[in-house]
Amino acid sequence: MMNALERRSTFALSSIFALRMLGLFMIIPVFSVAGQQYAHATPMLIGLAVGVYGLTQALLQIPFSLIADRYSRKPLVVLGLLMFALGGAVAAMSESIYGVIIGRAIAGGGAVSAVVMALLADVTREEQRSKAMAMMGMSIGLSFVVAFSLGPWLTSLVGISGLFWVTTIMGLAAIAMLTLVPKVTRHHKKFQQGYVEQLKQVLRMGDLNRLHVSVFSLHLLLTAMFIYMPSQLISMADLPLSSHGLVYLPLLVLSLFFAFPSIILAEKYRKMRGIFLTAIAGIILGLLVLIFGFESKYILLLGLGLFFIAFNVMEALLPSWLSKSAPIQSKATAMGVNASSQFLGAFFGGLLGGQLLLLNNTALGWSILSGIAILWLLISFGLKQPRYLSSMVFRLPEQHNTQDWTAELLAIRGIEEVLIMPEQNVAYVKVEKQLIDDAARQQLTHLLGKDIAI
Repeated sequence: MMNALERRSTFALSSIFALRMLGLFMIIPVFSVAGQQYAHATPMLIGLAVGVYGLTQALLQIPFSLIADRYSRKPLVVLGLLMFALGGAVAAMSESIYGVIIGRAIAGGGAVSAVVMALLADVTREEQRSKAMAMMGMSIGLSFVVAFSLGPWLTSLVGISGLFWVTTIMGLAAIAMLTLVPKVTRHHKKFQQGYVEQLKQVLRMGDLNRLHVSVFSLHLLLTAMFIYMPSQLISMADLPLSSHGLVYLPLLVLSLFFAFPSIILAEKYRKMRGIFLTAIAGIILGLLVLIFGFESKYILLLGLGLFFIAFNVMEALLPSWLSKSAPIQSKATAMGVNASSQFLGAFFGGLLGGQLLLLNNTALGWSILSGIAILWLLISFGLKQPRYLSSMVFRLPEQHNTQDWTAELLAIRGIEEVLIMPEQNVAYVKVEKQLIDDAARQQLTHLLGKDIAI
């Protein structure tokens, strides 16, 4: 069960993610129409104004994450949120479409998704990681639904420039949420690597690359689906665009009842690989249902529901698995590559969704998406079960120098990482239990001043 510190940190970091995503998503359902009011606006430039955010996010996730593995993560998150807020302000004050594009590019330059994920991994124990990541995943899904409902309504009240000001306010509110996250000092076994070598190390790891392919595929399919699906909900289910949030929200809530037991099963019984592959199969099943039943509104909703359930399981498992498989000293870097893959998936999903709308063959469109999901499943069969570390929580010693105490802990075989939270006077010690022998237990007993049952 999560402790109070983990619950508070998970709430704060999930809120940061949700506030950023809410500001991003609210623009999407209205800008294709509202963007026409700007000077020099053309369909291509309006599309660029929407998409440039994801492009700069994809380009800058890796530089931010490389720095985050060497320095404190919280100041980088603050910098990213300030860029997000500044970009919203630039777009809000612009009268030309070019100004909006520049503002959106600046906002996307605050590419700290991976840094926020890495910070969440820092402040949660290994055994609670999937729950924390699940809550963050759900906050993203909920922000998507709320944004698509709020966007048109807010635009009618404050206009498109007012909507950009709202994104600025959300960015500043997200900075305030960061005060709830404890200060963390990371200690791990020393390594001597340049930035390029560190990135190469991450890119050479086969399982990490399969996880990057997974997040690319997941967000490609999600984005393509939400471009392709609305017209079918209108024509097949007689649902106006303004009511689509009323479909997505119940399906999202329903998916929680399936997602959380799956996550507990994956973590507690170490069935992560099996649950992961089953979730991909669930996405394929949802898409196959849509191929053959899209003309019925009930089967259409069934296919969408299956997709949502599997999507939310994957959204929770992916970052948790990534944090287990990534080298400890390069965790943020691995998450940066993964976040870049996610935003590129969304970018190409948008392009693919637009092309599917031109097909005039609904079954063929769903078949193409099903084919992509099947290819993803085949690639994922090569994944190996991740290693499972355990986390122990200790009070900091009163009569020891913390730096020396940490160095002595890291010298013990089986101790992988020590995270110090000085304000709370506690340390999270990450352990590979299989490597702890009698000699290691004696050393731990000496350092901690009490017997340790491992």
